[in-house]
Amino acid sequence: MPRFHALHLMAPLLLALPLLPSLAHAQVQRCTDATGTITYTDKRCRDIGAEPAPARPADTGAVARTVRAPRCQRNVQDLVHAITNAIDARDPNRLAALYHWPGTSSAEGNRVMSRLAEVTERPLVDVTVVMPAAPDGTDGGYYPQTTARQAPIGLRVEQTLANGSTPSRTFFALRRHMDCLWISF
Repeated sequence: MPRFHALHLMAPLLLALPLLPSLAHAQVQRCTDATGTITYTDKRCRDIGAEPAPARPADTGAVARTVRAPRCQRNVQDLVHAITNAIDARDPNRLAALYHWPGTSSAEGNRVMSRLAEVTERPLVDVTVVMPAAPDGTDGGYYPQTTARQAPIGLRVEQTLANGSTPSRTFFALRRHMDCLWISF
């Protein structure tokens, strides 16, 4: 029985390598359709019958955009900081990197991206941690209840509308997944 060298076994695999789809990072495209609706997609705009959306005018107080790899936010303070940076940079993609996407359909994903884009377009006033409501104490128990440290349930983003005086408030629920904190609507 002839001996096959490892090269003889590997040759067909090496020849098939160019046939494999190339690995690429999906980039979210911001497109405008014929009605003027902004759509976010991982496809080219012309593939969905739309045009690339014009870039938003730079704000004089806008923070310079830097490309940074998404990072797991393990505590609320880091998550608040990341949300603040995303809104200050007016970057919906940075805010989307903090969103809990598992189980989201394509249609729902488009709605979420539109809402996140709206949040990043408004000036930020504050991000507040929302704690669960304290028990009302009317359970009739005879023993005093100890106060257990409770985890926050959400974040409230305080902003103003374009006129600078009308308040706007967005609530993000907090989710822990794979030991990271994520936001969701």
